[in-house]
Amino acid sequence: MSKLKIFITFSLLLPVLASSNAKSYSADDVINFAKAYVEQNIEQPANGKIQVTPATIDPRITIKPCSVPLSANIPENYSSRNLNVKISCESSTPWQLFLPVKVETTVPVLVSNGKIAKGSILSNDNIRIEWHDLYRIRGEVIDEPSKVLGARTKRTLTAGAIITNKVICVVCKGETVTISAESDSFIIKTSGIALKNATFDEQVRVRNSRSGKVITAQVKSINQVVINL
Repeated sequence: MSKLKIFITFSLLLPVLASSNAKSYSADDVINFAKAYVEQNIEQPANGKIQVTPATIDPRITIKPCSVPLSANIPENYSSRNLNVKISCESSTPWQLFLPVKVETTVPVLVSNGKIAKGSILSNDNIRIEWHDLYRIRGEVIDEPSKVLGARTKRTLTAGAIITNKVICVVCKGETVTISAESDSFIIKTSGIALKNATFDEQVRVRNSRSGKVITAQVKSINQVVINL
C-alpha cells in the first residue's frame, strides 16, 4: 500500500477514533455540572448561604458526546439572582448550550416571635433567627440576638417582623445610661440620662447625673455610651 493510501485511510479513521473516545452526557449530567460550577464560582455572603437551582433541559435538545471535558462560563454582567451558564464542548466537533440558573442567597436575620408592643424590652422569649432572601431585605439587619437583648422597641412590631437598628433604641430617651470616659491609660465611669433615642454607634446627647452637664457620646452597647479622651 502506498504512503498516500495509508495516509488517506488513517485520516478517514480519525473521526471514528475521536467518536469512540467521546463521552456521552445526559441532561442530568449537564445540569449537575452547571450547578457545581456556579456553587464554586459565585460569591457567597458572610454568614449567608446560597441555593443554586438550574432549569431543566428541553428533552427535544440532543446533547452530543464530547471527547474533552466540558467547560462552563458565567457572563461578566450577570444578575445576582438569575444567570445563564454557558456549557461548552471544545472538541473537534464543538457545541454549546445556555442553561438558566436561579441563585437564591439567604442570610440569618432577627425577627419577632410574635406581636411586640412599642416600648417592650427584647429578650430571648420574643425574638428568634430566621433565614431570609438577601435581596428582599431593606435596611441593616441584625443577626445575633445577644446584640439587642435589653433594647426597647420604638414601635409596635407584628409577628415575624424583621428587627433592624431603625426599630429599636439601644439607648432610650429618659433612661439611665452608663457613661465611660476612656483614654489609652484609664477609664472613668459615671451615670447619666439619655436625652434622645439612639442605636449602635450613633451620637447621643446625655446629661451627666452628677454635674448636670450635657455631653455628646457614642452608643457602645445597651444603655452604655462612651467618650474617647
